[in-house]
Amino acid sequence: MTDLAQAANDAIRSASPALYDLLSPLGRRVAFPPDIPFQAAEARGRELNGTIGQITDGRGGAVALPSLVSALDGLPPERRNRALLYSPVEGLPELRAAWRAWQRRGQSAARPSSLPLVTVGLTHGLALAADLFGGEGRAVAVPSPFWGNYRQTFATRTGARMLSSPAYRNGRFDPLFAVRALADEPDGEPAVAILNLPSNPGGYSPTPEERGEIRAGLVRIAERRPLVVLCDDAYAGLVFEPDIPRHSMFWDLLDAHPSLLPVKIDGATKELSFFGGRVGFLTFPFEPESAAARALESKVKCLVRAGLGSPVATSQVVVLAALESGRAEAEVEEARQLLEARYRVLREALDGVDRDLLQPRPFNSGCFALIELGPAVVASADALRRHLLERHDTGLTSIGERHVRIAFCSVEQRALPELVRRLEVGASEVGSS
Repeated sequence: MTDLAQAANDAIRSASPALYDLLSPLGRRVAFPPDIPFQAAEARGRELNGTIGQITDGRGGAVALPSLVSALDGLPPERRNRALLYSPVEGLPELRAAWRAWQRRGQSAARPSSLPLVTVGLTHGLALAADLFGGEGRAVAVPSPFWGNYRQTFATRTGARMLSSPAYRNGRFDPLFAVRALADEPDGEPAVAILNLPSNPGGYSPTPEERGEIRAGLVRIAERRPLVVLCDDAYAGLVFEPDIPRHSMFWDLLDAHPSLLPVKIDGATKELSFFGGRVGFLTFPFEPESAAARALESKVKCLVRAGLGSPVATSQVVVLAALESGRAEAEVEEARQLLEARYRVLREALDGVDRDLLQPRPFNSGCFALIELGPAVVASADALRRHLLERHDTGLTSIGERHVRIAFCSVEQRALPELVRRLEVGASEVGSS
C-alpha cells in the first residue's frame, strides 16, 4: 500500500470508522498518485507545457483528422441512431471488423487475430488484461522507468508484483529487460511482460536486431513458465527513422512458443489523434470464430458489463466514419510527419546539451523524449520539474528520481529549442544550489 493510500485510509477511518470497514481490499489500495495527470494539472497555463502525451498544435488546440471532424458535422440517419443508442458490450460489429482490417495492414492472412473488443481507451484495455492475467502476487515484468499507471492498473488494482529492469544499459536500449526482471522467479509460475513500443516515457522503438533479441528473450522465459506478453501499442506507427519497423511486436510473437500468449492493446487515441474519443481495442492471438476467442470474449464482456455497462457508441461511430472515409491513412501520415519534424528539431537541440547536466536517452518514435539528470545535478527530477514551473514558466514531467520526460507532441516545433534551453538552465540552477 502506498503512503498516499494509507493517508487516505487514515482520513476515512478518522471521519467514519464504519466507512473504512466497508472498503474492499481494492478500495483500500487506491489513491490518485502524483504522476502525469497530477503534474500536468500543475503545469496548466504555462507558456511551454510538455507534460501531456496528446498531439496538439502546440497552443492547446487539437490536431484533428478532417475525416473525424466531418463525421461530427453530418452523420447519416442510421449512423446517428447508432450513436444515440447503447453499444453492444463488445462494441459495434462494423467498427470491430474495420479496426481488425486497420490492424492487419501489411500482415499475412494466415496470421491469426481475433475480432478486437472495444474498450473505453487503452487504459481500460490494460485494466481488463490485468483483471484477466494479473492478480495477487503475479509477476509483471516492465522496463524501468515505466509509465506510472501500469503500477495502478496491475499492482494497486489486482495485487500483482511489478518487477523491473533498466530499459537502458550503458546508454543503449536493453532488449532483454524482461529476462532480467524475471530472472529470480521460480520456474513454472505464470508471469506477465509488458511491451510498450514506441515507449512511454522513452519514445523508443527497437531496431530489427533488437526486436529479434526481444523475441528470443521472451521465448526463453516461456520455456520456463506460461507468459502473457501485453503489447501496449498506444503509439503504433509513430516512428521517425526509416530503418525502424513500424508494425507491432504482437505479430512477431504469434506462434513463437506454445506457452507464450501475446495480447494486443491499441486504439484510436494516438493512432487517429482522437484523444477525447476514448476508443481502444483488445485483441487476442486466435481466429475470430475459434473456441478460445469466443471464451475470452465472454470473459471480457463480463468485466466490461460489470464495470461500465457498454462502451460509448458515439465515439465508435465517429471512428468508424474515419476508417470508412478512405482518407484515414493519408491523414494519419500527415500527423506523423508533423511529429517527425518536431522530433528532428528536438534531437538537434538535445545533441548540444551539457552531458554533466542532462543525458538524453535514445529516442526515435512516439511522443516523448526521456532525459536522465547528469552527475552535476544533485536535485531530484521532481525538484527540477517544480523549479521549471516556478522560475521558467515551463511544464515537464518527472519520472522517478532521476528522469524528466518531454512530451514534444504538445509543443510547437519552433518552441522546442527554447524548451531545451530552459531545461538546461534550470538543471544548472538546481544542480548548483
